[in-house]
Amino acid sequence: MTLQERDKKVTWHPYTQMKLSPDSIGVKTAKGVYLVAENGEQYIDAISSWWVNLHGHSHPHIAKKISEQLNTLEHVIFAGFTHEPAVALAERLLPILPGNMTKVFYSDNGSTAIEVALKMAHQYHQNKNEKNKTKVIALDGAYHGDTFGAMSVSARNVFTEPFNSMLFDVDFIPFPSEGKEQETLAALKKLLQTGDTSCFIVEPLLQGCAGMRTYSADILEKMFLLCKQYDTLVVADEVLTGFGRTGTLFACYQLKNAQPDIICLSKGLTGGTLPMGVTACTQEIFDAFLSDDAHKTLFHGHSFTANPIGCVAGLASLDLLLSADCQKDIQRIAMKHTMQIERFASYTNVKDVRHCGTILAVEIDTGAATDYLSEGRDYFYNFFIERKILMRPLGNIIYLLPPYCITDKELDLIYNAMEELLQNLQNG
Repeated sequence: MTLQERDKKVTWHPYTQMKLSPDSIGVKTAKGVYLVAENGEQYIDAISSWWVNLHGHSHPHIAKKISEQLNTLEHVIFAGFTHEPAVALAERLLPILPGNMTKVFYSDNGSTAIEVALKMAHQYHQNKNEKNKTKVIALDGAYHGDTFGAMSVSARNVFTEPFNSMLFDVDFIPFPSEGKEQETLAALKKLLQTGDTSCFIVEPLLQGCAGMRTYSADILEKMFLLCKQYDTLVVADEVLTGFGRTGTLFACYQLKNAQPDIICLSKGLTGGTLPMGVTACTQEIFDAFLSDDAHKTLFHGHSFTANPIGCVAGLASLDLLLSADCQKDIQRIAMKHTMQIERFASYTNVKDVRHCGTILAVEIDTGAATDYLSEGRDYFYNFFIERKILMRPLGNIIYLLPPYCITDKELDLIYNAMEELLQNLQNG
C-alpha cells in the first residue's frame, strides 16, 4: 500500500471534509521550498506549510541544533525547574519584541498563546480588584485560533458555527478598511468609554484567515492609543505577522508612538520545525500576579511548556532570521511582490490585490459566493496542485506566502501560474 492509501484508512485531516476531498498527497522528504511526494513529484511550498516555515524545509542549521539537544535534554517539567534553551530563547526574544516586554510564558501553539493572553489580561484586572473589566473587543473578521477562548474572540463564521452558543460574548468593531477608519475608531471609543473592557485583541496590519486583509499602521496606532487612554490592555496576535512576514521583524515595529501590552507568537517561532507558542508581557502585567496570596497565581500550563528541543529550534531560527542574508531575502521578496500588483490588478476579474511584506494576495471576482467554502476554492487549489505548486486559497482569494529562501526564478514560476489562472477565468 502507498502512504496515501494507508493514510486514508487511519487519519483525520484538519479543515478537511474527508468525504469530498481528494486523497492526501504523501510527502516523503522536503528540502528548501520543495516537498517531494512518494511518487517523486516535487511541489513548491508557496504558503510555507500553513505560514510556519521561514527558512525552507530540512534546514541543516536548525536540524543540527535539534539533534545536539536531543542528546542532552529532551524535556523536563517547567514548574519548579528550568533549563538553558528556555532561558536563552527568552533572553534573545525579549530585546527584539515591540514594546517593553519583560517576561515570556511558553505554550505549544498559536491558539494556546492566545488563551494565555486572554487569561493574563482578564486576571490582571481581577488581581487589581478591577472586577468590572471583563469585556473583550476584537475586529470584525478576526481569526485567533480554534480553542474555545480563541474562537470566542474570532469572527462568527463557518469555523465557529457549531460552537457559537458555547462562546463568550465579545464586542466586535468594524474592520478599518480604507475610508472607514473613523467608523472603526468611533466604535472602539464608544465601547471603551463604558469602562468595562479588559483588553483589545488584534492581528496587527493584516488579517490572515479573513482573506489577507490589510490596513494601515496609522489606524492601528490610533486604536492602541485609545485603549491606553481608557486603561485597556492591548493584545497583539503576531502569530502570523511575526518574524518578518510583514516586511519588518514584527508588524508592531511599524508603529511610532504606541505598542502592545501582550504579544502572542507561534508559527515561525521555530522556523516551522516544531510546535511552540509564546505569550510575552510587560513588567506591569507580571507584577499584578506577584502576591502573598496564592489565588493570584496564573493557573495555566502545558505538559510540554518550554520544551528544550522546541526552544533550541527557536534559537536556531533566530540565528538565521537575524542574519543579513535573510533580511535581504525578506526585502527582495517584498519588492518582487510589489512589482506584481499592477500586473494582476489589470485583470477585470480581479477585485483587489493586497500586499504586505512577503505576503501577496489576489481577490478574484468569481460572480458567486465568496466565503471559505466557495466552489472556486477547490478549483483554484487543484489548478495549482496540477502545476506542482502548493497554494491553499481562502475562498476566492489566492495568496503567496513563501519561505524566505525562495528564489526569484521560483517566484516567477508561481506568479506565471497565478496569471494563467486569471487568464483562464477571464476567457471563460
